[in-house]
Amino acid sequence: MSDTDTDPQAAIDAERARLADERDDRIDDHNAGDEQEGIPFVGAGPGNPRLLTVAGRELLADADLVVHAGSLVNSELLDEFCSHAELVNSVGKDLEELIPLMADAYEEGREVVRLHSGDPAIYGAALEQMDALEHEGVPTYLVPGVTSAFAASATLRTQLTLNGVANHVAFTRPQGKTLDPEDDHIAEFVGKGDVTTCIYLGTHAIPETMERLLEEGIDPETPVAVIYHASWPDEDVMEGTVATIGGVVEEAGYRASAMVVIGGAARGASDESYERSYLYDGWANGDRRADEPAESESSQSDTAEGDD
Repeated sequence: MSDTDTDPQAAIDAERARLADERDDRIDDHNAGDEQEGIPFVGAGPGNPRLLTVAGRELLADADLVVHAGSLVNSELLDEFCSHAELVNSVGKDLEELIPLMADAYEEGREVVRLHSGDPAIYGAALEQMDALEHEGVPTYLVPGVTSAFAASATLRTQLTLNGVANHVAFTRPQGKTLDPEDDHIAEFVGKGDVTTCIYLGTHAIPETMERLLEEGIDPETPVAVIYHASWPDEDVMEGTVATIGGVVEEAGYRASAMVVIGGAARGASDESYERSYLYDGWANGDRRADEPAESESSQSDTAEGDD
Protein backbone atom coordinates (compact mmCIF):
# COMPACT_ATOMS: atom_id res chain seq x y z
CA MET A 1 0.00 0.00 0.00
CA SER A 2 1.25 3.50 -0.85
CA ASP A 3 1.24 6.50 1.43
CA THR A 4 -1.93 7.79 -0.22
CA ASP A 5 -3.98 5.13 1.51
CA THR A 6 -3.89 7.39 4.58
CA ASP A 7 -5.22 10.29 2.49
CA PRO A 8 -8.21 9.06 0.50
CA GLN A 9 -9.00 12.53 -0.84
CA ALA A 10 -5.59 12.71 -2.51
CA ALA A 11 -6.22 9.29 -4.04
CA ILE A 12 -9.67 10.36 -5.25
CA ASP A 13 -8.30 13.54 -6.81
CA ALA A 14 -5.49 11.63 -8.52
CA GLU A 15 -7.88 9.03 -9.93
CA ARG A 16 -10.27 11.70 -11.26
CA ALA A 17 -7.33 13.50 -12.89
CA ARG A 18 -6.18 10.29 -14.55
CA LEU A 19 -9.62 9.49 -15.92
CA ALA A 20 -10.00 13.02 -17.27
CA ASP A 21 -7.35 12.22 -19.87
CA GLU A 22 -7.93 8.56 -20.62
CA ARG A 23 -10.92 6.26 -21.09
CA ASP A 24 -11.15 3.24 -18.82
CA ASP A 25 -10.69 0.17 -21.05
CA ARG A 26 -13.16 -1.79 -18.94
CA ILE A 27 -15.99 0.35 -20.31
CA ASP A 28 -15.51 -1.42 -23.64
CA ASP A 29 -14.70 -4.83 -22.18
CA HIS A 30 -17.61 -5.34 -19.77
CA ASN A 31 -21.34 -4.82 -19.48
CA ALA A 32 -23.33 -4.46 -16.29
CA GLY A 33 -23.83 -7.90 -14.77
CA ASP A 34 -20.60 -9.36 -16.17
CA GLU A 35 -18.23 -11.21 -13.87
CA GLN A 36 -15.23 -8.95 -13.38
CA GLU A 37 -11.99 -8.80 -11.50
CA GLY A 38 -11.90 -6.78 -8.31
CA ILE A 39 -14.16 -5.69 -5.47
CA PRO A 40 -17.82 -5.46 -6.50
CA PHE A 41 -19.94 -2.66 -5.06
CA VAL A 42 -23.26 -4.46 -4.86
CA GLY A 43 -26.69 -2.92 -4.44
CA ALA A 44 -28.55 -4.88 -1.78
CA GLY A 45 -31.89 -3.53 -2.92
CA PRO A 46 -34.46 -1.65 -0.85
CA GLY A 47 -34.90 -4.20 1.94
CA ASN A 48 -36.70 -7.39 1.00
CA PRO A 49 -34.03 -10.12 0.45
CA ARG A 50 -35.93 -11.36 -2.63
CA LEU A 51 -35.17 -8.04 -4.35
CA LEU A 52 -31.42 -8.75 -4.33
CA THR A 53 -30.28 -9.34 -7.91
CA VAL A 54 -29.04 -12.71 -9.13
CA ALA A 55 -25.58 -11.21 -9.68
CA GLY A 56 -25.52 -9.83 -6.15
CA ARG A 57 -26.58 -13.16 -4.66
CA GLU A 58 -23.87 -15.04 -6.57
CA LEU A 59 -21.16 -12.62 -5.45
CA LEU A 60 -22.26 -12.82 -1.82
CA ALA A 61 -22.23 -16.62 -2.00
CA ASP A 62 -18.50 -16.55 -2.82
CA ALA A 63 -17.57 -13.73 -0.44
CA ASP A 64 -15.07 -14.07 2.39
CA LEU A 65 -15.57 -10.51 3.61
CA VAL A 66 -18.73 -8.41 3.28
CA VAL A 67 -18.50 -4.75 4.22
CA HIS A 68 -22.12 -3.67 4.56
CA ALA A 69 -24.13 -0.53 5.23
CA GLY A 70 -25.30 -1.49 8.71
CA SER A 71 -29.00 -1.14 9.50
CA LEU A 72 -29.67 0.16 5.97
CA VAL A 73 -29.32 -3.45 4.84
CA ASN A 74 -31.99 -5.82 6.10
CA SER A 75 -30.51 -8.21 8.67
CA GLU A 76 -32.59 -11.00 7.12
CA LEU A 77 -30.63 -10.52 3.89
CA LEU A 78 -27.34 -10.71 5.78
CA ASP A 79 -28.48 -13.87 7.58
CA GLU A 80 -29.67 -15.55 4.41
CA PHE A 81 -26.83 -14.70 2.02
CA CYS A 82 -23.83 -13.65 4.12
CA SER A 83 -23.75 -15.90 7.20
CA HIS A 84 -20.68 -17.77 5.90
CA ALA A 85 -18.59 -14.59 5.50
CA GLU A 86 -16.91 -12.15 7.83
CA LEU A 87 -19.24 -9.18 8.23
CA VAL A 88 -18.01 -5.64 8.83
CA ASN A 89 -20.44 -2.80 9.47
CA SER A 90 -19.26 0.32 7.64
CA VAL A 91 -21.33 2.71 9.76
CA GLY A 92 -19.06 4.93 11.83
CA LYS A 93 -15.97 4.08 9.77
CA ASP A 94 -14.36 6.73 7.56
CA LEU A 95 -12.48 6.22 4.31
CA GLU A 96 -9.17 6.20 6.16
CA GLU A 97 -10.30 2.96 7.80
CA LEU A 98 -12.43 1.40 5.08
CA ILE A 99 -9.99 1.66 2.18
CA PRO A 100 -7.08 -0.18 3.86
CA LEU A 101 -9.53 -2.73 5.28
CA MET A 102 -10.87 -3.70 1.86
CA ALA A 103 -7.57 -3.28 -0.02
CA ASP A 104 -5.61 -5.44 2.41
CA ALA A 105 -8.22 -8.18 2.34
CA TYR A 106 -8.25 -8.16 -1.46
CA GLU A 107 -4.46 -8.28 -1.68
CA GLU A 108 -4.51 -11.25 0.69
CA GLY A 109 -6.58 -13.11 -1.90
CA ARG A 110 -9.90 -12.86 -0.09
CA GLU A 111 -13.18 -12.36 -1.96
CA VAL A 112 -14.42 -8.96 -0.85
CA VAL A 113 -17.91 -7.53 -1.44
CA ARG A 114 -18.89 -3.97 -0.59
CA LEU A 115 -22.64 -4.12 0.05
CA HIS A 116 -24.60 -0.87 -0.25
CA SER A 117 -28.31 -0.41 0.31
CA GLY A 118 -30.61 0.14 -2.66
CA ASP A 119 -28.57 0.91 -5.76
CA PRO A 120 -25.05 2.23 -5.05
CA ALA A 121 -25.37 4.67 -7.95
CA ILE A 122 -28.18 6.56 -6.16
CA TYR A 123 -26.88 8.54 -3.18
CA GLY A 124 -24.56 5.68 -2.40
CA ALA A 125 -21.20 7.43 -1.91
CA ALA A 126 -19.68 4.49 -3.76
CA LEU A 127 -17.49 6.31 -6.27
CA GLU A 128 -15.23 7.91 -3.66
CA GLN A 129 -14.44 4.47 -2.25
CA MET A 130 -13.92 3.02 -5.71
CA ASP A 131 -11.60 5.84 -6.76
CA ALA A 132 -9.52 5.49 -3.62
CA LEU A 133 -9.23 1.72 -4.10
CA GLU A 134 -8.44 2.01 -7.81
CA HIS A 135 -5.62 4.44 -7.03
CA GLU A 136 -4.17 1.78 -4.75
CA GLY A 137 -4.26 -0.73 -7.61
CA VAL A 138 -7.40 -2.52 -6.42
CA PRO A 139 -9.95 -2.91 -9.27
CA THR A 140 -13.60 -2.27 -8.51
CA TYR A 141 -16.94 -2.36 -10.32
CA LEU A 142 -20.63 -1.67 -9.74
CA VAL A 143 -23.42 -4.22 -9.52
CA PRO A 144 -26.81 -2.50 -9.77
CA GLY A 145 -29.54 -2.93 -7.18
CA VAL A 146 -33.23 -2.10 -6.91
CA THR A 147 -33.58 1.43 -5.58
CA SER A 148 -36.32 2.23 -3.07
CA ALA A 149 -38.24 4.40 -5.55
CA PHE A 150 -38.94 1.29 -7.62
CA ALA A 151 -39.98 -0.70 -4.55
CA ALA A 152 -42.29 2.19 -3.63
CA SER A 153 -43.97 2.22 -7.04
CA ALA A 154 -44.51 -1.53 -6.79
CA THR A 155 -46.08 -1.15 -3.35
CA LEU A 156 -48.30 1.65 -4.64
CA ARG A 157 -49.24 -0.54 -7.61
CA THR A 158 -48.52 2.25 -10.03
CA GLN A 159 -45.95 3.54 -12.50
CA LEU A 160 -43.62 6.44 -11.91
CA THR A 161 -44.36 7.55 -15.48
CA LEU A 162 -47.91 7.75 -16.83
CA ASN A 163 -48.90 9.17 -20.20
CA GLY A 164 -50.62 12.49 -19.72
CA VAL A 165 -49.74 12.62 -16.02
CA ALA A 166 -46.00 12.23 -15.56
CA ASN A 167 -43.53 12.21 -18.43
CA HIS A 168 -40.47 12.55 -16.20
CA VAL A 169 -39.07 11.19 -12.93
CA ALA A 170 -36.78 13.12 -10.60
CA PHE A 171 -34.66 11.41 -7.95
CA THR A 172 -33.72 14.04 -5.41
CA ARG A 173 -33.09 14.96 -1.78
CA PRO A 174 -33.80 18.14 0.21
CA GLN A 175 -31.43 20.69 1.63
CA GLY A 176 -29.64 19.62 4.78
CA LYS A 177 -26.24 18.33 5.83
CA THR A 178 -25.31 17.16 2.33
CA LEU A 179 -27.11 19.72 0.18
CA ASP A 180 -27.01 23.52 0.27
CA PRO A 181 -30.36 25.38 0.09
CA GLU A 182 -29.58 26.82 -3.35
CA ASP A 183 -29.08 23.29 -4.68
CA ASP A 184 -32.49 22.09 -3.46
CA HIS A 185 -34.63 21.89 -6.63
CA ILE A 186 -37.60 19.92 -5.26
CA ALA A 187 -40.07 22.77 -5.74
CA GLU A 188 -38.91 23.19 -9.33
CA PHE A 189 -39.48 19.51 -10.08
CA VAL A 190 -42.90 19.39 -8.41
CA GLY A 191 -43.93 22.70 -9.94
CA LYS A 192 -43.48 21.39 -13.49
CA GLY A 193 -46.61 19.31 -12.97
CA ASP A 194 -45.69 16.35 -15.20
CA VAL A 195 -42.85 15.08 -13.01
CA THR A 196 -43.01 12.30 -10.43
CA THR A 197 -40.66 13.54 -7.73
CA CYS A 198 -39.04 10.82 -5.61
CA ILE A 199 -37.37 12.19 -2.48
CA TYR A 200 -34.86 10.12 -0.52
CA LEU A 201 -34.92 11.30 3.10
CA GLY A 202 -35.66 10.46 6.71
CA THR A 203 -39.23 10.76 7.96
CA HIS A 204 -38.19 13.44 10.45
CA ALA A 205 -37.49 15.85 7.55
CA ILE A 206 -40.80 15.42 5.73
CA PRO A 207 -42.88 18.08 7.53
CA GLU A 208 -40.21 20.74 7.03
CA THR A 209 -39.79 19.80 3.37
CA MET A 210 -43.53 20.06 2.75
CA GLU A 211 -43.61 23.46 4.47
CA ARG A 212 -40.91 24.73 2.12
CA LEU A 213 -42.91 23.51 -0.87
CA LEU A 214 -45.97 25.40 0.33
CA GLU A 215 -43.89 28.53 0.89
CA GLU A 216 -42.64 28.27 -2.70
CA GLY A 217 -46.15 28.18 -4.08
CA ILE A 218 -46.70 24.49 -4.73
CA ASP A 219 -50.39 23.54 -4.95
CA PRO A 220 -51.30 22.25 -1.46
CA GLU A 221 -53.55 19.59 -3.02
CA THR A 222 -50.65 17.94 -4.89
CA PRO A 223 -50.78 14.19 -4.06
CA VAL A 224 -48.04 12.72 -1.88
CA ALA A 225 -47.35 9.14 -0.80
CA VAL A 226 -44.76 8.31 1.86
CA ILE A 227 -43.51 4.74 1.88
CA TYR A 228 -41.73 4.02 5.12
CA HIS A 229 -39.13 1.23 4.86
CA ALA A 230 -40.23 0.23 1.36
CA SER A 231 -40.31 -3.59 1.00
CA TRP A 232 -39.27 -4.21 4.64
CA PRO A 233 -41.51 -6.27 6.96
CA ASP A 234 -42.53 -3.08 8.81
CA GLU A 235 -43.31 -1.14 5.62
CA ASP A 236 -46.05 1.45 6.00
CA VAL A 237 -47.77 3.60 3.37
CA MET A 238 -49.05 7.05 4.28
CA GLU A 239 -50.99 9.09 1.74
CA GLY A 240 -52.05 12.70 1.65
CA THR A 241 -51.17 15.97 0.00
CA VAL A 242 -48.38 18.49 0.26
CA ALA A 243 -50.53 20.30 2.82
CA THR A 244 -51.44 17.27 4.96
CA ILE A 245 -48.74 14.61 4.70
CA GLY A 246 -46.41 16.26 7.22
CA GLY A 247 -48.99 15.88 9.97
CA VAL A 248 -49.72 12.28 8.97
CA VAL A 249 -46.05 11.36 9.22
CA GLU A 250 -45.57 13.19 12.52
CA GLU A 251 -48.52 11.34 14.00
CA ALA A 252 -47.07 8.00 12.87
CA GLY A 253 -43.89 8.81 14.81
CA TYR A 254 -41.40 7.15 12.50
CA ARG A 255 -37.76 8.23 12.60
CA ALA A 256 -36.11 6.10 9.92
CA SER A 257 -35.76 6.39 6.15
CA ALA A 258 -38.69 6.77 3.77
CA MET A 259 -39.40 7.30 0.10
CA VAL A 260 -41.58 10.32 -0.65
CA VAL A 261 -43.39 10.21 -3.99
CA ILE A 262 -45.02 13.46 -5.13
CA GLY A 263 -47.33 13.85 -8.11
CA GLY A 264 -50.34 12.28 -9.82
CA ALA A 265 -48.55 8.96 -10.35
CA ALA A 266 -48.30 8.58 -6.56
CA ARG A 267 -52.00 7.68 -6.62
CA GLY A 268 -51.94 5.89 -9.92
CA ALA A 269 -53.72 8.96 -11.28
CA SER A 270 -56.85 7.79 -9.45
CA ASP A 271 -58.18 11.34 -9.37
CA GLU A 272 -57.32 12.13 -12.98
CA SER A 273 -57.30 10.15 -16.21
CA TYR A 274 -54.10 9.03 -17.90
CA GLU A 275 -53.70 8.31 -21.59
CA ARG A 276 -53.20 4.79 -22.89
CA SER A 277 -49.88 4.20 -24.56
CA TYR A 278 -49.35 3.50 -28.23
CA LEU A 279 -47.82 0.15 -27.33
CA TYR A 280 -51.04 -1.87 -27.34
CA ASP A 281 -53.28 0.03 -29.77
CA GLY A 282 -51.95 -1.47 -33.01
CA TRP A 283 -49.39 1.24 -33.71
CA ALA A 284 -46.48 -0.71 -32.19
CA ASN A 285 -47.44 -3.88 -34.05
CA GLY A 286 -47.22 -2.14 -37.40
CA ASP A 287 -50.92 -2.42 -38.21
CA ARG A 288 -51.29 1.35 -38.62
CA ARG A 289 -50.30 4.64 -37.10
CA ALA A 290 -52.59 5.90 -34.37
CA ASP A 291 -53.45 8.98 -36.44
CA GLU A 292 -54.22 7.06 -39.65
CA PRO A 293 -57.67 5.63 -40.55
CA ALA A 294 -58.14 1.90 -40.10
CA GLU A 295 -57.74 -0.27 -43.17
CA SER A 296 -60.40 -2.66 -44.27
CA GLU A 297 -60.60 -6.03 -42.54
CA SER A 298 -59.49 -7.85 -45.70
CA SER A 299 -56.41 -5.71 -46.21
CA GLN A 300 -55.41 -6.04 -42.57
CA SER A 301 -55.46 -9.82 -42.80
CA ASP A 302 -52.63 -9.63 -45.32
CA THR A 303 -50.41 -7.69 -42.93
CA ALA A 304 -47.75 -9.70 -41.09
CA GLU A 305 -48.01 -9.67 -37.33
CA GLY A 306 -45.37 -7.73 -35.42
CA ASP A 307 -43.49 -8.89 -32.35
CA ASP A 308 -45.44 -8.80 -29.11
